[in-house]
Amino acid sequence: GFDGVDPAATGRPAYHPSPMLKLYIYGYLNRVQSSRRLEREAGRNLEVMWLTGRLAPDHKTIADFRKDNGAAIKKVCAQFVELCRKMGLLTKASVAIDGSKFKAVNSRDNNLTQGKIQRRQKQIEESVARYMSQLDTADRQTAAGEEPSETVLLTKTRLREKLAKLEEEVKRLAAIEKALLASPDKQISLTDPDCRSMATSGRGSGMVAYNVQSAVDTTNHLIVAHEVTNVGTDRSQLATMAQAAKAALRSDHLDVVADRGYFKGEELLACEQAGVAVTLPKPQTSGAKSAGRFGKPDFVYLAKDDVYRCPAGEKLAHHFTADEDGQKMRIYLTKACRTCPFKDQCTTSNERRIKRWEHEHVVEAAQTRLDQNPQAMRVRRETVEHPFATLKMRMGATHFLMKRLPNVATEMALNVLAYNLTRVMNIVGIKPLLVAIRA
Repeated sequence: GFDGVDPAATGRPAYHPSPMLKLYIYGYLNRVQSSRRLEREAGRNLEVMWLTGRLAPDHKTIADFRKDNGAAIKKVCAQFVELCRKMGLLTKASVAIDGSKFKAVNSRDNNLTQGKIQRRQKQIEESVARYMSQLDTADRQTAAGEEPSETVLLTKTRLREKLAKLEEEVKRLAAIEKALLASPDKQISLTDPDCRSMATSGRGSGMVAYNVQSAVDTTNHLIVAHEVTNVGTDRSQLATMAQAAKAALRSDHLDVVADRGYFKGEELLACEQAGVAVTLPKPQTSGAKSAGRFGKPDFVYLAKDDVYRCPAGEKLAHHFTADEDGQKMRIYLTKACRTCPFKDQCTTSNERRIKRWEHEHVVEAAQTRLDQNPQAMRVRRETVEHPFATLKMRMGATHFLMKRLPNVATEMALNVLAYNLTRVMNIVGIKPLLVAIRA
């Protein structure tokens, strides 16, 4: 899949992909990711000289190799995971899944939303009013019939230039707003068009970034699958990542543990159908519970009779089915609520209604697995969060070097390959790894 393996009939042959890939792997292992820094290392670092056979490509050639061979580099990352599987490092079909935000080559000022544009337009209006007031003041400094002084002329010229710049800015914002309204997520990034503004765990600490998803083996903490997206939330990523990890491990069954940010009924159902057993907590979003009343967990579902038992001992039977956001919800209720002594602790309506998704058993199975293994969340935290910290440390707590989603995905593949290489060398040693590669 690499370009340049077979030289063209005319012109000088390109550098063979082998030394170029070696150069990049060495660079990412040693926190030297920049093409210009790699160019310098190729001319002064004895290790790199030996590794590349004293080839000295310039920074443009090095950068183009990474940009033009993204698909092949991702395959190399996947093949190393397959090598780890053959070495017996991925024998347990169990992974932890999580996502983390990695900064893109785009400042927050160059990411625009409808609200940011409106605030900027308001600032421009205030600036125009202030400059017009200053022009009027400059006019009043000159008496009738007199020529304005040089200072007044300079002031008026400067203010008119500022007003002209603001007029150009208004036109620029109008064009951006038109494009923004046509975009699906109603935001535009000017430097890297593919990145998006995303919320992070800290309040008010959002960043313009990419969302990197990873599935990490719970035994040896190797990254078996990863993906770079520009979707800010994790809710729609569970099934995709679980199936990618299952394919990488070549297993018929897979155990997955994730945090509550991945909770979505449709994703759990897709995992169940694909032979993936997911363990994750359900978010507590009940308005009744937050108001001090009984929540849905206080009602016990009796599968044999298809009824719910309420805290007062009454049974809520199925009365009708409704569609909500594309999901079929079965509605359970009872007429006994009106005379119930616990009514004030249960509902403010005439009767309490319990909704049950038609595939609710999938959600209940995930909760049952968590109840049977309460340490699962601790295992998830110890497994999947450490690789993200290591990757960010190696990147130098900075942003990606490349722009656009396909290029950023290539850069992350090199980071993941370097991380997995380091893990395997620490686990089995360098000589056994070389023997496995040569085999």
